[in-house]
Formats: sequence, C-alpha cells, structure tokens
Amino acid sequence: MILHEGSRVVFVGDSVTDAGRDRTALPGGWGFGLGYVNHIHNLLTATYPDKSIMTINSGDSGDDIVRMADRWQQDVLDFQPHCISIMIGVNDVWRHFDGTLRQAPVHDVAMYERTYDDLLTQASRKDPALEHIVVISPLMFEPNHDEPMRAMLETFAAASRRIADRHHAIFVNAQADVDLLMTRQHSCIVSPDRVHPNERGAMVIARSWLKAVGFDWNRESFDD
Repeated sequence: MILHEGSRVVFVGDSVTDAGRDRTALPGGWGFGLGYVNHIHNLLTATYPDKSIMTINSGDSGDDIVRMADRWQQDVLDFQPHCISIMIGVNDVWRHFDGTLRQAPVHDVAMYERTYDDLLTQASRKDPALEHIVVISPLMFEPNHDEPMRAMLETFAAASRRIADRHHAIFVNAQADVDLLMTRQHSCIVSPDRVHPNERGAMVIARSWLKAVGFDWNRESFDD
C-alpha cells in the first residue's frame, strides 16, 4: 500500500466527501461523516493499526471547483498532508441544469480543468510533505450514459483523468465500479437522487479508492 506509518491523508471535495462530517471535531479525531471517507478511515484503522494513518475530512457540501479552490490553502495544504485525495465536479455539472433557478455560477469544462490543474500545481510546489495525489472521478448513480447530466459529467470526468495523468496522480475510476454495480442493482439501492450516495453507495467509492492505493484486504500480519 502507498500509505506508510504516520501518513496524513486529506480528503477534499463536495457533499459526497463531506457526508455530514462534524466541523467541530479535531481534524483526524472523529466526526468523519457517513460517507466514503468514514469507511476508508475505519478500514485503514482496522487493517493497518500499526501504521497510525491519520485521515482528515475537508469535504464541504455544495463545493464546485471554484469554492474548493478558495479554501485550498486552509483546508488542505495547511495540514501538510502526505496524500491529498480529491473528488470534485458533480456540482460544476449540476449547475448547468438547475443554475438558472438558483442563480448559481456555471463553469465550463475548460475552466474546471484549468482550475483543477492549478490546484495540483500549487500542492506540488508548496507542500514538501506531499507524496501522493489521488483523483477520484466525479460520478453519478445513473446507468444511462445518454442522460444529459450524465453525458456532461463524462466530459468533466475525462478532464479529471487528464489532470491526474498530467500530475502523475493516482486516478480512481469510481464511476466504473458504480456502473458495474448498477448492472445488477437499481440506482435507488445506492443513492436517493443519483448524486448523493447512501452508506452502501459510499462503500462502492471507498472500495474503489482502497483498491487504487494498494489496500491489502487479506492482511493478517504487521510484517510489511
């Protein structure tokens, strides 16, 4: 696994990452929310207790790429993480469909990619402790690839993959695992609104992330 003893992992993104986290909690201490970050934290603690890996949930509901950029220094870089994990983009897409009703700003994929690229460049330049960046694809629990919002999200997910490749980051194609699940289960089993996962849906994302970082599901000793 890429994480070592004493690794600090900061998870950042929108409500899928936030998942109701406790903002009064000591970072890394408690209150990780009910989403994929909580699942990852618990599985890392249970399987790698000897590593004492710190997980910090810096997700913020409603975030798009611009809002996340505004808090990048305080909520991400200031923790001097060894690993930054980012999942962002679904709100940038969503606003194309409900933005006129909400008078919300609308971001195109070029601006999304440009801003995302700048954030990872900042992280690489400013954080001497940084060892790994993990980019999780923005996703929907929608099996129809031609559905307009899902189709637009595909372009943002492709941009996130390009950014990951450009920065030699680990890319987590969580959408592929969600799509595989939906060949056997309806989306309502894992998400009430096609965007926000319930705890089952969050576990799909957590499993994708853990596979990508080399998590050993059968670990039985502390010799590694």
